[in-house]
Order: sequence, then C-alpha cells, then structure tokens
Amino acid sequence: MTITLKDIHEAAQRIKPYIHRTPVLTNKSLNEKVGANVFMKCENFQKVGAFKFRGASNAVWSLTDEEAKLGVCTHSSGNHAQALALAAKMRGIPAYIVMPNNAPQVKKDAVAGYGGQITFCEPTLEARESNLERIKNETGANVVHPYNDERVIAGQGTATLELLEEIPDLDVIIAPVGGGGLLSGTAIAATETKRGIRVIAAEPEMADDAFRSMKEKKIIPSENPKTIADGLLTSLGTLTFPIIQERVEQVVTVSESAMIESMKFIWERAKIIIEPSAATVIAVLWEKKIELTGLKVGVILSGGNVDLGKLYW
Repeated sequence: MTITLKDIHEAAQRIKPYIHRTPVLTNKSLNEKVGANVFMKCENFQKVGAFKFRGASNAVWSLTDEEAKLGVCTHSSGNHAQALALAAKMRGIPAYIVMPNNAPQVKKDAVAGYGGQITFCEPTLEARESNLERIKNETGANVVHPYNDERVIAGQGTATLELLEEIPDLDVIIAPVGGGGLLSGTAIAATETKRGIRVIAAEPEMADDAFRSMKEKKIIPSENPKTIADGLLTSLGTLTFPIIQERVEQVVTVSESAMIESMKFIWERAKIIIEPSAATVIAVLWEKKIELTGLKVGVILSGGNVDLGKLYW
C-alpha cells in the first residue's frame, strides 16, 4: 500500500476530535539570527508533548470495534509508548507496552499514568521484539509500530497539512529524522499539497544513518549512536525509506553544539520549550550548511519532553 494525500486528509478528520491543533509561531530574533522567515509548527504543545500522538491516534481510531476490543501493543522507550497508551485510554481499550528496563523513570511513570500495561525487558532489540511477539500472540492485540506503519505515517503527516493551511506559501519545510515516520508523512503532505516545495531532513551528525542511507541508496542501520537527540536514535524503516528517497531533497546533519545553542536560544528568546530532537531543525538554519537566506521556512518542532534535572547547558 502506498500512502497518499487522501490518507493524510482522512487521518486529519479521524483524529481531529482528539488531538490539539498546534500553533504556528514566529520569532523576530530567530529570523534575524538565521536570515530567513521561520514558521515554527509547535508539536511540543501536542498531547504527550510530541507529534507522536497524531500517528498513535490515527492507528487507534482506524481499528474496527472488533479489532479495538483486543487492544493495541508496541515496543517503545519513550514518546510513542506514551502516545499509544493515551490514545488507547481515550478509546477505552487496553494498551500493552514493552519497555526496556533502562528507560527513563519519567517515561515509565507517564506510560503507567496513561493506563499502559507495561512489560519490562532487557534493553536489546531482540528482547523488545520477542516480548512484543509473545504479547501479540497471547492477547491478539493490534501491533502499532512507532514509525513503520501506514496509519502512523498518515497521522504524522497531518501536522504539515495544518502548517500549509496557515502558511500556504512556504518555500521549504524542515523536519527531524529518526525512524522516518514524521519525515515521510511530512514529505507526502508537503509535496502533494504544494508543487515545488522543498523538504529537508535534519539529523544529528552523531546519528547520521539517514544521511548515509540516502548516499548509499540502501538502509544503513543506526549503530549505537551517541547524541543528546534521544528521539532520533532509530534506523529508517522499510516503509519510510522509499518515501524519503523519493520526496526529500536532502538530509542535513547538525552538530551537538548547534543543537544545544539553538535549543537554548528558542527557550530564551521564543519562550518555547523544545527537546534536542526538535532543535535539529533550528540547528540546520543555525549552522547555515545550506543556503536558505530570505526564504519562508516551515520547521516541525517535534516535541518538548525534556528532563529538567539534566539541562545540556
């Protein structure tokens, strides 16, 4: 199945009663600093503090009543786990979440608080996948992958639909890339809604598997990346990579220091709390690795879940 603009429009209607329509904000100091007109789509203000709630909601509300009764399941150490647990709670169905036992306590607490039934496992992909398989077989629950899922990709694309409804004449959209769910949804929504719009991906230099995958024309897995952008540690998926190859102009990598500096700037000047993964899109403009001077640039601020006990500056 290929995901179309129609799927994203249908997702937007389906999830409209449950999600926040997030604001698009601008900041004069930022525009002067980077030399472009920047429009920030604030998914840090989304429920659970991240865009992930869009995809999770679309997956949960796409289920028939019969399927929904059995619940949903996934493995995730963070935002997707919280998003799926909350979406399931809102539909009144069980959510079975496999989490690595070393996940941050704040995230474990949040998933439990949203009513997710957590199974802890060793922090390896093998342990996560085998536990998920077992739970799926025992419960019959519907697996909702964090990004390699058509329903999730379509849901994530709804943020860009909203952005282009408000600012239709954007020249460029920049989104962060980890597993590629947000980026591929963004790319379909953008390129199908506005001919000629450029879609650029932002990725940490220290976790540059998407950059390398585009270069090699095959998925290069992310191996033990060491970056503060903890939302961007995963490898691209079999569904997301072909969409990104076809529709994304380029992947721009950014330094850890640019992420920290631009994140601090957004906190101080725009009064918006963003997490490091979201700061990658500002860091692309910050480091001026590509020429965007004078353009109207939309950026997806993917989330604002920061451990306030450990600030990077």
